[in-house]
Amino acid sequence: MAKRPYIVGNWKMHGTRAMLAEARAIDRASERLIKVEVAVAPPFTLIHATRKEANLIGIGAQDCHNLEGGAHTGDISAVMLKDAGAGFTILGHSERRANHGEKDADVRAKGEAALAAGMNIIVCVGETEQQRDAGKATSVVTKMLKGSLPQCDDPAERITIAYEPVWAIGTGRTPTIEDIGDMHKAIRESLVAIYGEDAAPDMRILYGGSVKRENAAELLAAEEVGGALVGGASLSAESFLGIIIAAAETEEA
Repeated sequence: MAKRPYIVGNWKMHGTRAMLAEARAIDRASERLIKVEVAVAPPFTLIHATRKEANLIGIGAQDCHNLEGGAHTGDISAVMLKDAGAGFTILGHSERRANHGEKDADVRAKGEAALAAGMNIIVCVGETEQQRDAGKATSVVTKMLKGSLPQCDDPAERITIAYEPVWAIGTGRTPTIEDIGDMHKAIRESLVAIYGEDAAPDMRILYGGSVKRENAAELLAAEEVGGALVGGASLSAESFLGIIIAAAETEEA
């Protein structure tokens, strides 16, 4: 693919200031691995501190509110995140959809807010095990894309898709390489329908779901896979760098 592989660490609800040492180690190593674009999304409380400690990698958020401000106790707007140092936000993660009842329309509204605030977005889609077993995986994912993606003048630069089969997140299970390639191709076709032939081919599609250094090279070599959204393996600089190195070696192959 034309763009560098994009490896993004989602720290989820993990991390105190002690984790800044991991961010510094990732940042230092990234200076040598210039063939890969690297980013991490720490919890809200660490965004500003991580941005100060890590200058070479991207720093993002894990969610945002769809409004710029107001009486929304406990929520954080895209404007606030941008001010704290976040350059992007993850949206529509399956854990948000399942645990907070987020619908496609909610994800789309958040995406519009983040783009308006000057942030890029990573929009997550993926099917459950029951949906895959019923033969509905592709239709479910394409419907999610259509409902979740905001309009954008420059989607190739501002929007990334992350395909995360729900049943593979944190379970140690992964789809076959053929299944991953087939789904990424279906996503690419949907992006063409949504954004057109000019922009869609350059949009990156990441794979997420139990990505670790032991399987990263194989997963990243699948057709149309432009990087990875990494969960637990991104909490340690050592394990996360193993994935980044695999991405760099895949790019060289």
